Amino acid sequence: MKSEFLEKKIWQGLVEKNRKDQEVLYRSYYSYGMSICLRYTTTRDEAKEILHDGFMVLFSDPKKFDPKQPFKPWFRKVLVNRCINSFRKHLRNISEEGGVELIPDLRDDQPNALENLQFEELVRLIHSLPPAYRAVFNLYVLDGFTHEEISKMLGISIGTSKSNLSRAREKLREMLNPKIHERKTLRQ
Repeated sequence: MKSEFLEKKIWQGLVEKNRKDQEVLYRSYYSYGMSICLRYTTTRDEAKEILHDGFMVLFSDPKKFDPKQPFKPWFRKVLVNRCINSFRKHLRNISEEGGVELIPDLRDDQPNALENLQFEELVRLIHSLPPAYRAVFNLYVLDGFTHEEISKMLGISIGTSKSNLSRAREKLREMLNPKIHERKTLRQ
């Protein structure tokens, strides 16, 4: 898509349930939507499912979107809300099991992680955070929500949001510093 706003032709096609216009929109925003969903989900399949649900919101009732507004922020909000709903569902499952999720061990193939840190590695590190930490980290750091907004979205207190962000940052620091990470791994 050439601009932030949906072209009138695409918008009209969505209202008329035109499959070709739906496909144009899907192809144009698939990568953008997937990048958002992958930040909040554990697996690529889960991200795909949420992304498809987000497109279905638009395809099933395109009048939910105001074509006078930019499309990307609206679509991002739809996807983030769907991811949060999925997170809440998983959080209920974790609390019913009564366990605290441990961070999985990461392979440290590089002698100096900070020198060789690639985008994919950073995403892998963020994905290795426990779901509660990862959700708050993504919402606050990557999406720019306030702790007040996060607490309402996730149904947690502001203090819990701040604590989860602090703990997420600390876990990431530990994982980025191989010596600290190795010592903690050896203690376990």
